[in-house]
Amino acid sequence: MSDKFHKAHCAEGITKKLCDNHFDNDDFFENYKDVRTKAVSYNNLLEQPAMKALLPSLENKTVLDMGCGFGFSCVEFRKKGAAKVIGIDISEKMLAAARSQNTDENLQFLNLDIEKIDELGMKFDIVYSSMTMHYITDFEKVVKKVQSVLKKKGVFLFSQEHPLCTAPLFGPTWNENKKGIKTSAVIANYLEDGKREVNWMNQNVVKQHRSFSTIINTLAENGFSIEKIIEPTPVDKVLELAPHMYDEIHRPSAIVIRARKG
Repeated sequence: MSDKFHKAHCAEGITKKLCDNHFDNDDFFENYKDVRTKAVSYNNLLEQPAMKALLPSLENKTVLDMGCGFGFSCVEFRKKGAAKVIGIDISEKMLAAARSQNTDENLQFLNLDIEKIDELGMKFDIVYSSMTMHYITDFEKVVKKVQSVLKKKGVFLFSQEHPLCTAPLFGPTWNENKKGIKTSAVIANYLEDGKREVNWMNQNVVKQHRSFSTIINTLAENGFSIEKIIEPTPVDKVLELAPHMYDEIHRPSAIVIRARKG
């Protein structure tokens, strides 16, 4: 990484925002932090176990975490033997929290837009992204950038909201029986890719919907082979801790994809 880039993006007190984001809103930040740090949460019980199941060996690898948030995964990567880990995010609040708990010289947290990862001037063995890609407007542009920063046969591992979840124009809706129990998910506008505005944690949040075929074809057409796909499903142990997650049997909330640079 060049000294010029390091000085521009690593210095404390960065005043220029790379883009507006809800995660630096005080109330939203605190609510999101509460959700992500709870042991009984969707991320901890379903999405993260699926991501960890698809991680390749990290021994002596260089890893880029796009949308690293509080940096939990980055710290874990170092513990699993990664030689160098860079976590990027656009939220200075989350990056500040990540930096405050980090003294590892081989782990860096940078304020950087995902669309600018080529500015890092590095090649990575693994590019990782947890529940971030559904915020990306130009998915193909990012896929091309990921391809350009990966080493030969490098791995792109990411999760995002499931296309069946993002499809309805105004957020997920359900059919319920007379007792208020969800019986099926309403799937609408599935083949209409584009912007979705939903209310999440009392904020109007913009997400991007893409059909499954759009996601897979974009990866395939830009030099990636698809190695594995997981639609996280609650097992009995999870349902004992969080009975409400039985809804995931009807319609998964996330999809996890591991692709390799050809």
